[in-house]
Amino acid sequence: MGLIDDLLGFITSGNIAGIPTIVVMVIPFIIGLIIGFFVKKMLKIAIIAGIIVVIVSYLGLFGLSLGALKDIADKYGPSAVHYGVLLIGMLPLGLGLIIGLIIGFVFG
Repeated sequence: MGLIDDLLGFITSGNIAGIPTIVVMVIPFIIGLIIGFFVKKMLKIAIIAGIIVVIVSYLGLFGLSLGALKDIADKYGPSAVHYGVLLIGMLPLGLGLIIGLIIGFVFG
């Protein structure tokens, strides 16, 4: 119990570089909430756009071929991966971020 008491004492009364520890712990949670909210909104938009593309392709107004999709993936794939890695490298990964992401996604 001594370790848990020390840890809880540090969280409630300690500081990191002059900033209270609880504030440092809340920031990733809030970032996770925001990201979860936007991921849910973007997922809805992507599903609607996918349905529209399938309907338009079925009606023959737009040609959807695997060759064109391969060209798009070759052209934009590396930059998408680069920016994804950059984003993940900037995020403060931790349990607070994951919990915030889940809550933001569910209630967004």
